[in-house]
Amino acid sequence: MAQKQPNILFIMFDQMAAPALPCYGNKVVKAPNISKLADEGVIFENAYCNSPLCAPSRASMMTGQLASRIGAYDNSSPFSQDVPTFAHYLRDNGYYTCLSGKMHFVGSDQTHGFEDRLTTDIYPGDFGWTPDWDNFDRRPTWYHNMLSVVQSGQCVTSNQIDFDEEVAFNSVRKINELARSDDERPFFLLASFTHPHDPFAITQEYWDRYDHDEIDMPKIPQIDYEKLDPHCKRLYHVSAMGEYEQTKERILNARHAYYSEISYADDKVGCLVSALEKNGLKDDTIIVITSDHGEMLGERGMWYKMSYFEWASRVPMIIRAPGRFSPRRVNQPVSLVDFLPTLTDIACGGKPVEYADSIDGKSLFPLLNGEDEDEKALVYGEILCEGAISPIVMLRNGRYKYIYCDVDPEQLYDLDNDPDEINNLAGQKEYEELRKTFYDQVTKKWDTKVLREQIVANQNRRRLVDRSMRKGRFTPWDFQPFEDASKKYMRNHLDLNALERKARFPSPKIPEPDGRLGKRQEG
Repeated sequence: MAQKQPNILFIMFDQMAAPALPCYGNKVVKAPNISKLADEGVIFENAYCNSPLCAPSRASMMTGQLASRIGAYDNSSPFSQDVPTFAHYLRDNGYYTCLSGKMHFVGSDQTHGFEDRLTTDIYPGDFGWTPDWDNFDRRPTWYHNMLSVVQSGQCVTSNQIDFDEEVAFNSVRKINELARSDDERPFFLLASFTHPHDPFAITQEYWDRYDHDEIDMPKIPQIDYEKLDPHCKRLYHVSAMGEYEQTKERILNARHAYYSEISYADDKVGCLVSALEKNGLKDDTIIVITSDHGEMLGERGMWYKMSYFEWASRVPMIIRAPGRFSPRRVNQPVSLVDFLPTLTDIACGGKPVEYADSIDGKSLFPLLNGEDEDEKALVYGEILCEGAISPIVMLRNGRYKYIYCDVDPEQLYDLDNDPDEINNLAGQKEYEELRKTFYDQVTKKWDTKVLREQIVANQNRRRLVDRSMRKGRFTPWDFQPFEDASKKYMRNHLDLNALERKARFPSPKIPEPDGRLGKRQEG
């Protein structure tokens, strides 16, 4: 007998590196709620984002397609409304779909398959952050810099905290509403938080959960600038990493705050899971934990993302559904584009799904069900944003990671023997055949020179459009949440009995009338 379609609670974070979580081996960070879900779920040890930057990573994840295929190159690239997302597929297969929080949609479509969207976004939806590869030396003034590290520490509140409080409140309220709803459809609720994204600032409550003396320094200390690979040098320029000295105090403060932000985010997980449990929905709900990309957090002297080193590109991926999938750890490399086919497989009970477009992801359904891992599985990644001057692509196969760019030396790492990616095997004679195999796979997947021409032309068009739209009246694309107050709480045009039935959960039973009070006495 087929199982009924499960509810799905998809919890997403921003800039949460897998190596920073206890369930991935971190000994300092405190995240008990995420750890509990990991213990009860399937944890993917080697999950990667397909583009280590917010908007392209999320668009790629939602469509199951690489950013280069859908034109989602950077944080200012439009996300085309004609590309189906997993929200479209789930909705088409009978799900109610709802988004609370950040997804960094750029363009006029601010829903992309979600029936309801509960909050605005924390970032703009226009072309204002468009890079300029042909004028790379001109550093973008809109990009963050090392003040995120230098000013790390405690705060009373922040715009990020304000945003995530709104996301959490709306998500919990939506879970409460769904429990009382007459809508019989299963739900897909995506709760997307901005923490632990920089700037690294957190309230004293969370800062005090850590002893500052226990905060660890980066495993790989700062590498001399002249010894950095060319792409890391470009990231130094884009993020102005040489503007302030990376003192031990500044590094420890930033890491302390980042860890504290993870604990804050973990508490939000606890709130959502508690809401499911209190409403009797937890057993019928698959819970997913992931992030759009990681955070270098001072490793090698690098910060932020836009890199394919492990701390920037390896993300948490946890799927908890004890009644469906037995807890286990999966070593096979996977990536965010795998979510679309996985979620549609879950929605369809593993039955064949007809896709409206070809996809780059592969369903994790077999791995979730305990089938053998595929030793030949390939994971693809792209960096097509600021910090690059030509496409940078990554392949992960088994124990090896390969990074290619037309203008940079190739990089090849054995992550089993060299998890910190110190020893570049490209150029070593004994690895030449392996390097050539990876290179051939790159040329088969991408024409990087043509892709660069497309990206630069696209950047030029967007900058002109953005410049023109800021002259005269500016019309923003930012999502404007709307609440119909005429349908909230108590209203005279609504059925009173229906309102009372939905007023609380669980709904109280209506007893039969049991007296003659108010009736005329006989005799």
